Amino acid sequence: MSLTDEQLAAIEEARAESTQTRRATVPALEEILYEASPLLDHGFVRVIDYMGDDDAIVQAARVSYGKGTRQVSSDRGLIRYLMRHRHSTPFEMCEIKFHVKLPIFVARQWIRHRTANVNEYSARYSILDNEFYIPAPEQLAAQSSNNRQGRDRILDADEAKRVQDLLRADAEQMYGTYEHLLNERPDGSTVDESRDGLARELARMNLSLNFYTQWYWKTDLHNLFHFLSLRADPHAQYEIRVYADVMTDMAERWVPLAAEAFRDYRMGAAELSANALTTVKRLLNGEDVAQEDSGLSAREWRELMEVLER
Repeated sequence: MSLTDEQLAAIEEARAESTQTRRATVPALEEILYEASPLLDHGFVRVIDYMGDDDAIVQAARVSYGKGTRQVSSDRGLIRYLMRHRHSTPFEMCEIKFHVKLPIFVARQWIRHRTANVNEYSARYSILDNEFYIPAPEQLAAQSSNNRQGRDRILDADEAKRVQDLLRADAEQMYGTYEHLLNERPDGSTVDESRDGLARELARMNLSLNFYTQWYWKTDLHNLFHFLSLRADPHAQYEIRVYADVMTDMAERWVPLAAEAFRDYRMGAAELSANALTTVKRLLNGEDVAQEDSGLSAREWRELMEVLER
């Protein structure tokens, strides 16, 4: 993980501080607050701040004045009811802020989730580090023949090494050009004192999408769950899924009752169309149903059979 000694010291200093508050805190999340969880080859994600907990969801739903005297089982039942029936606003009462370091091409996927507050590292103002993502051999795969945005067979060892070498050589050459255009290095030294450097906002444009960027990303719990439902899904691209998996674990520390309901009613559930539901009812009634008379397309039929494990 590419955190400098100075950055690690700053994290430890922040973790050593403690502030008394009347606001709700969650011990399990406090344990990892500010800590960076390493991802890919140079990336990480860490929780910077949060507001609310499971009780905040319950309070918002009941519009109550305080924690109240209800049992945890009652709160769990209410949260599961809210999740099951898609009553989203109580979940919006909780917010969380992450610090994320990620390849630019992953960031371009991530930013499609527009219901968040984002502040990204500015390459107009600062110089990007010479850090770029090179996939591990087991993540280098051929294009899927039946999924335009998916992967198929893993490349053999020689093919994988060739791809890694090409990616690394390209990135190193591009960063060398970047430094030449800037006429400046991240440490402040000059490449050639006899000439001026190109403006940072222009010099950056030759860098490829596998270079790393960073941002602060703040969202509410409802929209975090929506993000996780798409990006922690097994069909999501690996490079964003690893971030979503770690963030799912963080959510389970933060709001365990809500995270449990999310896993049961979103991640572990299946949504059926009207035709699919009718087909399931016909199958349960013992009918011999074929795709051609189900009202489902071939792809819908295949997906339904996968859900039913038939």
